[in-house]
Amino acid sequence: MTQGWRTLPSVDSLWEATANPARAFPVLSGESQADVVIIGAGYTGLSAAHHVAKSGLSPVVLEANRPGWGASGRNGGVITAKFRLSFREIDAAHGRAMARRMYEIAHEATDMVEELVSELGIAGANLTRTGQVKAAHNEATLRAAIDEANWMTREMGSAAVRILDKDGVREETGSDVFVGGVLNPGSGGIHPLNYLRGLADGVAGRGVPIFQESPVVKLYRDKDGIVAETPQGAVRAKQAIIATNSYSDLTAATAHMQRTLIPFRSAMVATERLPRNLAGKLMPTGRTYTETKRMMRWFRMVDNRVIFGGRGAFGKQDSQAAFDALRKAMVGIFPDLADIPLAYKWSGLVAMTLDSVPHIGRLDDRTLVSMGYNGAGVAMSSLMGRYLAALVRGETPDVGLLDVRRMKSIPFYPLREPAVRMVAGWYQFLDAIGR
Repeated sequence: MTQGWRTLPSVDSLWEATANPARAFPVLSGESQADVVIIGAGYTGLSAAHHVAKSGLSPVVLEANRPGWGASGRNGGVITAKFRLSFREIDAAHGRAMARRMYEIAHEATDMVEELVSELGIAGANLTRTGQVKAAHNEATLRAAIDEANWMTREMGSAAVRILDKDGVREETGSDVFVGGVLNPGSGGIHPLNYLRGLADGVAGRGVPIFQESPVVKLYRDKDGIVAETPQGAVRAKQAIIATNSYSDLTAATAHMQRTLIPFRSAMVATERLPRNLAGKLMPTGRTYTETKRMMRWFRMVDNRVIFGGRGAFGKQDSQAAFDALRKAMVGIFPDLADIPLAYKWSGLVAMTLDSVPHIGRLDDRTLVSMGYNGAGVAMSSLMGRYLAALVRGETPDVGLLDVRRMKSIPFYPLREPAVRMVAGWYQFLDAIGR
């Protein structure tokens, strides 16, 4: 067995501070047998374990740190029926039938979260489906948002959206900086770590073994199937699911998957609890909110705190400069927060792909994968667990553009970080000059 793994510390986030207590899972020791070994105990891995077990097969879940340590415990808890690639772009590039199928998948994903919360009784998830407002920072982006919304209603049969004028967005947000916006129904918010821990409790309650602090350091075939080796044990299985997403390079066993992803650090801050009068003024409807800038910021109110996040942090660790930039942007939208201290600041990695959509499928006859959620993974990763279970059973679900055979490796991979910095810097410049 391989030695030398060091468990990484938890993230000091609002979610970690307010989550229900985590169940303690054992470390894998010795050999175990399973139908399916699942690498990663985030939303993808745990949803896959749940659906595989419902199929009557026996999964085992291996987690390098603790369930929810990665993106599943660090994200903003925003649930949306979308991809980074718009449905209109999909329609133009791949045709109406593909656009409709992707639309169906996106909405199935948001419904999947609600289904799992209900089926597993995850009350602490605090799931809401109150909708999301896209707030426009100038007239050009407002016209584009309205045009996109009208196209979705006309061509996809999307549920009716509400067009908001400046006063409407001010009532929604409590901010005077936006010129208007679009309210999309069906989106929502969730406590992401409580959702994750509820999934883990539900899966464990079905008798599925989950092992924490058990990184897969070797993954190889033998004559009967596939072997996932950890520092102190091994699981022999017929099939393996790789569900490691942006954290695939934690060990050499899954590091090759990282060459299909562009890790982009996303940062978040959360204020102290607001005074009652201010909490009632800002975001009173409890929706989630995004803005229309290229370096998009998002925000929501949770437990009388403003959570404000966005991309633009760089490197492998938290960045004070990124947190300072977020606070400045937050106060620019909500001047009343200028004297409210920050209580939490944290970051995590978003897995971007070259074609702006996730990918799922078989890498070979023994190994399956799902990853690359492009910043909209809470719902989509939950759904991919169901599709992975179908693939394990030998079925061929229609996954549209998500088919892993479409996945491309990143060209000039060693240059990805400076390239991301360059593109992000250009976007920040365009946002600054109002383009």
